[in-house]
Amino acid sequence: MTDNERLADLLFGDIDKTVEYFEEKYPPRALKEGARVTRFAPSPTGYLHMGGLFGALTDILTAKSTDGVSMLRIEDTDKKREIGDGVSAILDGFAAFGLEFDEGVCSDGGEKGEYGPYTQSKRVEIYQTVAKQLVKEGKAYPCFMTAEELNEIRTQQEKEGALFAGCYGKWAKHRDLSFDEIKSRIDSGEKYVVRFRSDGDENKRIFFDDIIRGKIEMPENIIDEVLLKSDGVPTYHFAHVCDDHFMRTTHVIRGEEWISSTPKHIALFKACGFRAPKYAHTPQVMKIDEDDGTKRKLSKRKDPEAAVSYFVEEGYPREALIEYLMGLLNSNFEDWRRANPKADLFSFPFNLKKMSPSGCLFDMVKLNDISKNVISVMSADGVFDRVTGWAQQYDNELYGLFSANPDKARAILNIDRENPKPRKDIAKWSEVKDYVSYMYNELYKESFDLPENINENDAAAIIESYKKVVAAADDKQTWFDKIKELCEPLGFTPNVKEYKQNPDAFKGHVGDVSTVIRIALTGRTNTPDLHSIIAILGDSEVQSRLNAAENFYREGK
Repeated sequence: MTDNERLADLLFGDIDKTVEYFEEKYPPRALKEGARVTRFAPSPTGYLHMGGLFGALTDILTAKSTDGVSMLRIEDTDKKREIGDGVSAILDGFAAFGLEFDEGVCSDGGEKGEYGPYTQSKRVEIYQTVAKQLVKEGKAYPCFMTAEELNEIRTQQEKEGALFAGCYGKWAKHRDLSFDEIKSRIDSGEKYVVRFRSDGDENKRIFFDDIIRGKIEMPENIIDEVLLKSDGVPTYHFAHVCDDHFMRTTHVIRGEEWISSTPKHIALFKACGFRAPKYAHTPQVMKIDEDDGTKRKLSKRKDPEAAVSYFVEEGYPREALIEYLMGLLNSNFEDWRRANPKADLFSFPFNLKKMSPSGCLFDMVKLNDISKNVISVMSADGVFDRVTGWAQQYDNELYGLFSANPDKARAILNIDRENPKPRKDIAKWSEVKDYVSYMYNELYKESFDLPENINENDAAAIIESYKKVVAAADDKQTWFDKIKELCEPLGFTPNVKEYKQNPDAFKGHVGDVSTVIRIALTGRTNTPDLHSIIAILGDSEVQSRLNAAENFYREGK
């Protein structure tokens, strides 16, 4: 038995499995040629960030477009930074916007798929088995340096102007300890980590093809990276190499901030005897800074929209946010959507190579426009169900009103809906309360402000006359004919074209008359179809509001 083999048994005496065992347990996937296996691997250290949703969507689309497999893996090895509800926050964010992975951790606390566990803390035996093999081959070693010693090394490296900071070369003090010295230190209770024994050369370069960015050239990795921490738990770098191999990941899609780590990951794949996956480093999600107008990364501290939960709380439909993000992912998505207006979003032929390597600009104005379009083509029943579900959690007053009389709520939401040119007033469910407020006395706030071309005396006269003829049961033509009949006796013309030809001959036109009525009943100059509003309000409420408006205009208050 060699010293390396003795050392492997000393460090991992309780590990009785081999790398070959896990190779058989997790065999290559039986997928068609070209199918891509992707994984989204968040850490439960905070809320789901918009960049995370962006990345997860990229993983899912890549897999779907190739009839491959997408996985959700929870990387929970950093227990110091983990928060109590971190996993549920991630899963809830995905569920809220309809993102579903083929394999991995599920919202019910279970897992699906044959390549699990999909939570890293449950895979420690795998990492230690691979680490044992590396020690046996002389590619890894125990390091006993303390935090103080490591800080001293970094200080010395700064003084000497070293190209890299870290444990390597002459600073890797325990790289070549003898077996007997290692055993003595362990027997005396010294803590240690297991480090990678890098064979990189700082004068050499590596090249790798990034699917989004093309060929990238970087210095070889020379750092003796920590593989296992002193508690036997792996670092991110080592764990993801083992996981991506045994889960048979073909494409690692991750943020551009990981580009600098790619050389060490490639070195670890090579040392383990694993085939490295293909890499695609996605751009950051940016926004225009309101202070100086420059582009900057979405900030967890400054920007509420950085958290996916913000869009849940505001009530954006899942389809709207996903559709908007897909437009950021591939520039040809909008053309595809115009040609396929009713197609399932995930049938879009997504292509990683069509992603821009530069930052994606998150534009709330454009998102709102897309969301208005999405909501405008929903049925009244669909909108009612979505709004009620949202309000039950976020707006008790609105939920109470809608639940008390669902038929009335549906009728309100159906005004100017389900026609060739539906109104586009609502961008998110949190706007519905204001949108419907004049239909409920509990929410209605009187406002009798008139346009500049109409005085209060004329407004009072219009309302006085209209009170005598209004009927909530009238059909639309009868309703409009009655308004036109009011015009001439009051000095207005029922013909808008006639007014435009000779404006000095009239006080206004039929549109002005209906505007006065609209203001009296809703407090607004712009609403959906007024005839439908009157029909829902009913005769009693219509008369009450008209009386209030007439009194206001006559009394000047």
